[in-house]
Amino acid sequence: MASNRHLGRIVALQTLYEYEFRTQASDTTVDLQEILTRNLERYESAIDDTDFVKDLVEGTTGAQEDLDSKIQPIAPEWPIDQISRIDRAVLRLGMYELLYKGSVVPPKVAINEAVELAKAFGSDNSSKFINGVLGTAFRTLVEEKPDNASAEA
Repeated sequence: MASNRHLGRIVALQTLYEYEFRTQASDTTVDLQEILTRNLERYESAIDDTDFVKDLVEGTTGAQEDLDSKIQPIAPEWPIDQISRIDRAVLRLGMYELLYKGSVVPPKVAINEAVELAKAFGSDNSSKFINGVLGTAFRTLVEEKPDNASAEA
C-alpha cells in the first residue's frame, strides 16, 4: 500500500492533471478547489494530512509560471507545451517540492516520488525524463544556490 504522503501526491497529481485538462478545454465551470475537495473526499479515510495535499496543489498552481521558467532551460528541446500533460504535471509537482518544500521534503525524496509517479502514470520513457530534469534542477538550482554557499561559510 502506498504511504500516506505518496497517496497524497497521487491525489495532487490527479487534481493538477484534471484542472489543466479542463482549463485547456475551455471549461468555464472549472474550479480548482472543487476538484481538490472531490479528490480528497475519495480518499478521506486513507489520507490524514490533507493540508500537505492542498499545499502541493495550491503551491504548484500558484508557482506554475516560475516552475515552467525553471524547467524550460533544463529541457530546451522540449517546450513546456509539447511535454505530455501528465509529465508536465509530474514535473511541476516535483519541481515545486524540490524548490519550495526543501525544509519538509528532502530533495532526493521529492525526485524519487516524482519518478515513481511518472512510472505509474506516464509513458515508458517518462520516469527517465523526469529523473533527468529534476536531477539537473537539483544540481543547478538547489545545490548551487548562492544562499547554500553562504550558509556553509
